[in-house]
Amino acid sequence: MIAAGEVVQRPASVVKELMENAVDAGATDIKVVIGDAGRTLIQVIDNGCGMTPDDAVLCFERHATSKLSSAEDLHHILTFGFRGEALASIAAVAEVSLRTRIASEEAGVEVLMAGSENKGTREVSCPVGTNISVRNLFYNIPARRKFLKSDNVELKHIVEEFQRVALTRPDIAFSLTHKGREIHVVKAAKSFKFRIQDLLGAGLIGELMDIEADTSIATLRGYVGKPESARKALGNQFFFVNGRYFRSPYLHKAVMKAYENLIPEGSTPSYFIYLEVDPGTVDVNIHPTKAEIKFEEEQLLFQTVFAAVKEAMGRASVAGSIEFDNPEARDIPVMGTQFQEYRPSSTPSVGVDWNYNPFEQEGEMPGQARHDGYGAGHDAVTPDYDAVTPDPIGGLGTRRYTDPNPNYGALFEDRTLPTAQVLVVQGRFILTQSASGIMAVHIRRARERLLTDRFLKALRENAHVTQTALFPVQVNVGVEGRLTLDEHSETLRRLGFDLAPFGPDTIVVNGVPEGYSADAATVQTMVQDILLILSDDTQALPEVMEQSLAQKFAVLGASVGTRLSSPLEAQRLIDALLQSENPEFTAAGRRIIAIVPADEIEKRF
Repeated sequence: MIAAGEVVQRPASVVKELMENAVDAGATDIKVVIGDAGRTLIQVIDNGCGMTPDDAVLCFERHATSKLSSAEDLHHILTFGFRGEALASIAAVAEVSLRTRIASEEAGVEVLMAGSENKGTREVSCPVGTNISVRNLFYNIPARRKFLKSDNVELKHIVEEFQRVALTRPDIAFSLTHKGREIHVVKAAKSFKFRIQDLLGAGLIGELMDIEADTSIATLRGYVGKPESARKALGNQFFFVNGRYFRSPYLHKAVMKAYENLIPEGSTPSYFIYLEVDPGTVDVNIHPTKAEIKFEEEQLLFQTVFAAVKEAMGRASVAGSIEFDNPEARDIPVMGTQFQEYRPSSTPSVGVDWNYNPFEQEGEMPGQARHDGYGAGHDAVTPDYDAVTPDPIGGLGTRRYTDPNPNYGALFEDRTLPTAQVLVVQGRFILTQSASGIMAVHIRRARERLLTDRFLKALRENAHVTQTALFPVQVNVGVEGRLTLDEHSETLRRLGFDLAPFGPDTIVVNGVPEGYSADAATVQTMVQDILLILSDDTQALPEVMEQSLAQKFAVLGASVGTRLSSPLEAQRLIDALLQSENPEFTAAGRRIIAIVPADEIEKRF
């Protein structure tokens, strides 16, 4: 009635099914052992109820399940697996060894399967529970095995499935090991918050707010992130219903609507939302892998989630409040008839010393010789002041003087750039004179053009330039983020990033490409943007990928670059831009330079 067909898409699919079976078996300790990102070994060991010898053989048959006894049970599903498809599908594409024993038996049973065929059954000695090993996945389907991604990508998907199951049951201990290296080891926790901390790090807990709601259609509990902790990269967004993880774009919109106008566009907050509903009002059979479900009262659930998140942000508001009942609070004066009492008695006056000369020392007369080591033995230079001239806009007035040594500035003429004709406007544009009028340069796009050229050269010729940070920055990226950075470590090195691993879920940023900001706060945001760029799995020709990667990192570098602090830096930026092969447009085709003719300026007057 509910056969779903193929359920094994990649190694992570096997991990998901076997872990869910272990949870349904009542296990309190589940160990997952992975070899070569699941290609050669996926082993799940649990201390659950185990199976009898007859059930151990029957569990590999299609449509066989011990979790349902009648068709009516389909309307009140509280277990993970119920279709009888998982073990049959796994045994069809891999070599499977199953060892299991129930508490009432002294000996267990071992069943060997390969290509859907029973290769043997024998009695063995084993502890209570189940130990199932899946080896050489897709050994008989070379085309499917060929299309598996790299080890880091497949391992990242395994970690995702592991976390989704582990987050549903804080009362169960879980461990995940890959090639002898422990990735996750979590003990039984007292609450969901402790499980989140064990899996995703203590730093995340400080960013979460509690949410709760009790309605006639659902009971909601969980945690949502504070608005200031929202990230551009997707991650740490979880929905659970009756202990089962699911995806719901519709309910995700409810969360995002609650954060409307509170977070930057393109950012997503973290959330862990646990729903408890009547099993008869939810259909978990609409998706082949049971990742999506259907609610009867979906619109009411949308409003419940939206209201719960809004209420949580209201309770956790850090804005100050007025305490009207505090007897020690100072009264706010009422500016009525007694207004003159609070008005200042006099207006401050500003005095100006028109005889002050900044070139004279205290006690020194104009024209007096100086003997302080700066031009010692020579007469001091005394400017020839004219009379005070009125300010054309109504100020106090200005003074003009004639420099008696007009060649003084020639000492520096050959050592500085002519920056007097360069103007930086609001840190966004550079204005300078051109042959036909005024040339305007878009600063961020100019940097983007230069960084694109530099990154393309670095990727093709391995000619990167790294700017070492004065103080290394430690960034928690999570296990999945760490795997992503490890996979692209060589590419990041060629671009100029100096990243070092620091534990299973943390990196240390020792250096960034030239032009990037090494400020600690900027680096934290930059790493999240890097993960967002690297998470794009788009496949293309190497040349196209190089161009796309250089362009994305150039946009990132232009947005986190340091602000121009002087006209000298602006002049250098213009000089470097004009040496580019295409100084007028970015790689995305946006204009960098605009010329405003003098005739157009004249029309403004």
